[in-house]
Amino acid sequence: MIDYSALMAYVVIVLGFVFIPGPATLLTVARATTSGTKVGIATGAGITVGDFLHTVMAAIGISAIVAASATLFTVVKYLGAAYLLYLGLKAITAKLPADTGQDCVPIGARQAFKQAVIAEVLNPKTAVFFLAFLPQFVAPERGAVALQLSILGIIFALVGFVSTIVYSVGAGGLGKFLRRNPSVLRWQSKAVGGIYCALGVRLAMQER
Repeated sequence: MIDYSALMAYVVIVLGFVFIPGPATLLTVARATTSGTKVGIATGAGITVGDFLHTVMAAIGISAIVAASATLFTVVKYLGAAYLLYLGLKAITAKLPADTGQDCVPIGARQAFKQAVIAEVLNPKTAVFFLAFLPQFVAPERGAVALQLSILGIIFALVGFVSTIVYSVGAGGLGKFLRRNPSVLRWQSKAVGGIYCALGVRLAMQER
């Protein structure tokens, strides 16, 4: 089992990581602002599931294969970038219904959840991060390495989910206020699309 002091240090570091705004935070805030707190939390839940899957891949060695293969890394990277660009362009070109009142929700929680899972799984930088970061807190002499990696990955994902809830509540409240103005609502959708496109370009330009 993981050493208690090492685990506490790990949790403190993870808290710093997840509460510093990054791609996951931007996606969550964007969804919460345009579609409400529930959709923002669903987006965070999707990212969390994606992180769980990255944990499994790290534990069984798939992430190491992707990280070691320039071809596989590039393929996954461009698939993820293309998907983010697709979501961004779709949001930018979407036409809102004539009734753009306070209850108008551009996207549902289930759809946001699915999109977040796919976007997170198709981000090879997350796989590389898990491979580079988690093993620093693993002690082979204290038991199965795969189990230790799994525990650390699950903790990371859960703490990250808590942070997305916090951001979703704040952004959802702001979005509810902004959505009372139809012209703001139209620009919100374009802003979300711009964020997704920017993240897609950022991912496409990143190196291993």
